[in-house]
Amino acid sequence: MTKQIALFLKSTALMLVCIMLSCNNNESTIIQKKVEKDNYKAIQSHPKLILTAQGVKDIRAQLGNIPIFDKTLQLVKEEVDAEIALGIDTPIPVDYSGGYTHVKHKSNMIVMQKAGVLYQILDDQKYAKYVKDMLMQYEALYKTLPLHPKTRSYARGKLFWQCLNDSNWLVYVSQAYDCIYNYLTKEERNTLETNLFRPFADHISIDSPQFYQRVHNHSTWGNAAVGMIGLVMDDQELIDRALYGIKDLKLDSNKKDDDGGFLNKDGKAGFLANIEEPFSPDGYYNEGPYYQRYAMYPFLIFAEGLHNVKPELKIFEYKNGVLLKSINALLNLSDADGDFFPLNDGQKGMSYYTSALVTAVDISYHFGTQDTGLLSIAKAQDRVLLDDSGLAVALGIKNNKATPFSKKSINLSDGPEGAQGGVAVLRNETIELVFKYAAQGSSHGHYDKLSYSLYENGEEVIQDYGLARYVNIEQKGGGNYLKENKTWAKQTIAHNTITQNETSHFDAKYEVGSQYHSVLNYFSSDNTNVQVASAKDSNAYPNTEFLRTMAVIKDEDFEKPYVLDIMKVTSNKPNKYDFPYYFLGQLIQTNFDYKTTNALNPLGSKNGYQHLFVEATAKATNDNSQLSWLNKGKFYTLTTLTDANDDLLFTRIGANDPEFNLRREAAFMVRRKNAKNTIFVSTIEAHGSYSPVTESAINSNSNIKQLNVVLNSEAYTAIQITNVKGVTKLFITANTNALVDAKHKVTINDKDYEWSGSYYFK
Repeated sequence: MTKQIALFLKSTALMLVCIMLSCNNNESTIIQKKVEKDNYKAIQSHPKLILTAQGVKDIRAQLGNIPIFDKTLQLVKEEVDAEIALGIDTPIPVDYSGGYTHVKHKSNMIVMQKAGVLYQILDDQKYAKYVKDMLMQYEALYKTLPLHPKTRSYARGKLFWQCLNDSNWLVYVSQAYDCIYNYLTKEERNTLETNLFRPFADHISIDSPQFYQRVHNHSTWGNAAVGMIGLVMDDQELIDRALYGIKDLKLDSNKKDDDGGFLNKDGKAGFLANIEEPFSPDGYYNEGPYYQRYAMYPFLIFAEGLHNVKPELKIFEYKNGVLLKSINALLNLSDADGDFFPLNDGQKGMSYYTSALVTAVDISYHFGTQDTGLLSIAKAQDRVLLDDSGLAVALGIKNNKATPFSKKSINLSDGPEGAQGGVAVLRNETIELVFKYAAQGSSHGHYDKLSYSLYENGEEVIQDYGLARYVNIEQKGGGNYLKENKTWAKQTIAHNTITQNETSHFDAKYEVGSQYHSVLNYFSSDNTNVQVASAKDSNAYPNTEFLRTMAVIKDEDFEKPYVLDIMKVTSNKPNKYDFPYYFLGQLIQTNFDYKTTNALNPLGSKNGYQHLFVEATAKATNDNSQLSWLNKGKFYTLTTLTDANDDLLFTRIGANDPEFNLRREAAFMVRRKNAKNTIFVSTIEAHGSYSPVTESAINSNSNIKQLNVVLNSEAYTAIQITNVKGVTKLFITANTNALVDAKHKVTINDKDYEWSGSYYFK
């Protein structure tokens, strides 16, 4: 009996344990499901796209205690209040960029986005009502609109003359809609989504595949617009269309856009493809920094929306986190003042103070590694985003975490795999040299293989012209690209590189140039005194190879670092070579006699030459030709190797330009005729200063007496630099085996030189 009781008690205990375990498991499952449900609700609640519901709570808790955020909020409030006081105007579209209707619709999209944010942060319904009322006006207007009356674009919008601007509008307005989503009734949301948002998204995608279905900054905006409104509306079809492109659609691979670029050469499309293709692993964007700046807003703002609403995509980890890497690359492609280098089509003066870079810096800090160097740029920008990422930056600044953003010499690869050339920036003290050996750069690329530009402390010394366009100035071609962008700005002679037989690289044909890229020989920046980039190109002209090596050298005998430039040319036949230097400033002195012309005539008839007036000519009388100029209180001297057959030309931009679309700027040009294999060698010194107040010139003369080529073989080129005191230095560059661990030995004038690495300097 006792045994039976014991067995009963044992079995009862086991049952109790099982029941308890079952209860615990059920409770755990219930808790897990509740967490998942809460997370789902948090993701699905509004706002959720950029500003989040949790972010609103965090911001409200910190208001009045975060100076840069509070200041930004106050400025935005004043701006939006002023717009509300003016009333709502949604005019029938008629204008190009810069015209009233264009500017008004652009202003409306920005103000709506800001008003939506103010509604969330300040909990003031007047801002939600303002957005709602304007959206209802757009709903009434949009369903009546035909295509925009201006027919210039390859993809016409409805609110704007091109789908690109329509996409801009929807990217901003989707954020406004998200912020007032819960303020609207279900019927109001249905009206807006049925009559405005869905048709709008369909027009810039389904109705305009030539715009949407490609890899280009245009389609990036389109993808972001469709995807962001899809995220707000919880419309998976639109989200998928944004990420992967229009399903089962194929376009004619030979068709081109307004800039001459292929619409869909490789059949790739969608937001993910637009991350994969244009960005190199280093974060360089193939169209150049000007268009990277423009594209970064949709890239990052849509990525932030995807991160918040579709965290499972892990968008900021896509392609090894290239979106966040690209921000560092872009910031490094700016000069000392923060202006972006005008590579390819680029307007000078565009800088990291633009609103798109406020977005980039804040998002990079918040979602990246919290690089405190970014906080110093945010402080200089003096504003932040009014969202979760802006709050993070504001708190970082408030807590004194900001450190200087350090720009050093950098080499950025080009191409999706990093194997299509690149861009090198050599920095030494206040000198910055930008050396471009990249791929074509899509339809915004220029025909300028192995070109460069030079800066001192943010000021151009040897300039890249940039683009020929007055953006959003309606009087100049409707604010769009001018014809001179193709006839001048893209042509090779407009750049600081070599032109053969007065013909641009690849004959200025995009379909040819887009197939090729230059190749890095070596990049070296470990030595703080000597930094070098060397690259070659064998495709710009048939049977001709260029090898250009550029060094920024700090020498104790010189006031400032100077540039050494070596261009080695190898060809199978004699050619005429033009080698320009687009210097900015006032000519001071030359060591050769020149003759000014009595009448201004163009240098040539095509390939950009038709836009260059010849102002003066000379014959080289020395083996070293030298000229000095003054720019913004600083002296510069070019010393270049020449021979007796070289023509020296002073030119000025502006010929065949009756509407004065081009800037009237000067160049000095070395013309070498009937040369097969040749070499161009020069130095550019920054030295001295001039004060108009004290009227004193300090160190206004060059410190270089002579340049000599003492060796020029297939494997090596050696340049001897002699200063005015008679001190000589020797620079030897490896033309072939330039690996960092390669060992070299050469004999020059009966003296042996041995070293390891890509170059020798002593």
